[in-house]
Amino acid sequence: MNFEHTEDRRMLADTLNRYVAEQYGFEARNRIAQSAEGYSAAQWAQFAELGAVGALFSEADGGYGGAGFDLAVVFESLGRGLVVEPLLGSAVLAGGAIARAGSEAQRELLPALIDGSTIAAFAHGEPESGYALAHVATSARRADNGWVLNGAKAVVLQGEAASLFVVSARTSGAQTDEQGLSLFLVPAATPGLTVRGLPAIDGGRVAELSLANVTVPADALLGAEGQAFATIEHAVGRGVLALCAEALGAMDVARQATLEYLQTRKQFGVPIGSFQALQHRMADVLLEIEQARSAVINAAAAVDGDDRIAREKALSAAKFTIGRVGTLVAEESIQLHGGIGMTWELPLSHYAKRLVMIDHQLGDEDFHLERYIALGKEIAA
Repeated sequence: MNFEHTEDRRMLADTLNRYVAEQYGFEARNRIAQSAEGYSAAQWAQFAELGAVGALFSEADGGYGGAGFDLAVVFESLGRGLVVEPLLGSAVLAGGAIARAGSEAQRELLPALIDGSTIAAFAHGEPESGYALAHVATSARRADNGWVLNGAKAVVLQGEAASLFVVSARTSGAQTDEQGLSLFLVPAATPGLTVRGLPAIDGGRVAELSLANVTVPADALLGAEGQAFATIEHAVGRGVLALCAEALGAMDVARQATLEYLQTRKQFGVPIGSFQALQHRMADVLLEIEQARSAVINAAAAVDGDDRIAREKALSAAKFTIGRVGTLVAEESIQLHGGIGMTWELPLSHYAKRLVMIDHQLGDEDFHLERYIALGKEIAA
């Protein structure tokens, strides 16, 4: 298999890398990440204009990419700048669910997501659900000509900025059943929907949603009633790939910053990078990053496949590897910098924090290792 990117993807990567380096510097990023909005509307519009959002959707959906390697290219570039704009929540998770399960009328929302004029959010995780995709307590019941939703959602990416939510709710079955899950399109202004924003530990904003007798029309149902688990799994799987690629970009920056520090910091009159023990540690870091890169390539190649087990195993393998290697890179980079590595003013500390937090998004290292094993048992059975 040829793993070299197409010319279009290389051009997109070059464009995004150059833009992030020149227009999304560390100080600008921190101002955006710590702002009341948690993102920049101007930067969001610029990323849409550059084609970063369109690359995440297929031509049939109004984009010009949408394949696993398109996601990998975009998010690796975003990871280099610790970009906090809502590409993951709006385009990959919410937009991916609408593209996969939406009716013709619902899919008319996609152009506005692609051009950045609308921000959507994927409201699936709940306070008690952990990482289990099927664990949904939020309920939806039929009423008159629509649906009434009740429940709560947690850690909704850029929820305050969203004008539309893709909300999961249980229409039948027990609280942890895969069957009986449904998805609904809920405008942010719907009565009974309360959005409470919170700062994320690594920058940006998340939100908690409370749904108290939220009434939506019958055509708000996304896909078939009770059959949303496959759509949720597919959207979250693409989100996992995006996070893994983002981590690769962040790891590359952390590695390069550490190498530069080792080449300039002197002790006993010589650069500390000349010490063999430190060279061995950096060699181990480099090898681990390349191992992680291979896992991400494998996941990008598998994410568009029809074999569910193979696809999900590749994604869990990549997320497990990224969780382990990302933590290693964060720890080694900080230790090799010494005390300065933990200071707020040094970009490295923010990259380390983001790498650790990526491990906890959409399933951590332990969760995906257990899931990989469970998927293997499904094959054996």
